[in-house]
Amino acid sequence: ESRVLRTVPLLAACLPQGKCNVIVGRRFNEDKHPELAAVCRDDRTLILYPGPKSQNLEELVERQEVATVKHNVIIIDGTWSQAKNMFLKNSLLHLPKQVQLNRTLSSQYVIRTQPSNICLSTLECAAVALSILEKNDEIQEILLRPLKALCSFQLEHGAQIHHSKEHLLRNGMYDKPMPKNKRKIKRMEKLMTDHSICPR
Repeated sequence: ESRVLRTVPLLAACLPQGKCNVIVGRRFNEDKHPELAAVCRDDRTLILYPGPKSQNLEELVERQEVATVKHNVIIIDGTWSQAKNMFLKNSLLHLPKQVQLNRTLSSQYVIRTQPSNICLSTLECAAVALSILEKNDEIQEILLRPLKALCSFQLEHGAQIHHSKEHLLRNGMYDKPMPKNKRKIKRMEKLMTDHSICPR
């Protein structure tokens, strides 16, 4: 929440008032978060989180399974490990239909290191999801304009382009010491070989 690298404030500023509700926390339950619980139990709610149970959002829209009514979309914001923990440890987040983006996209957030080439920031995920649901690619372009402007400004004032960790490993450019923990080594090897998912 305190890091200036977050893209959620940009998303909230870009959408009409009341269309982006941000709930801060790591643990959510029905007693403390009745509004979130109600949204999670709503049949029109989707949660954007990749995994084996996720369905391709674009395919669902094409089959008109989700395009006929207005939907709520839940996006988990945080570091990759925080997002994974929040999803696994909050049963409320398992209630909505789980969807993922299967478009081949590269992040425009070039001043921040992503784990792999296919990982996107929260703002980018929201922009793509909304453009798919609304069948309007202009939404994606409009929502990403502030992010591109932010990155351009930072690059003009000394920031460096950050390649993904996957890109650095593949091209022998990763200059940090390799981890000793076997689980972390396995995760880094997966970055090199698995093209289908973001490491979570």
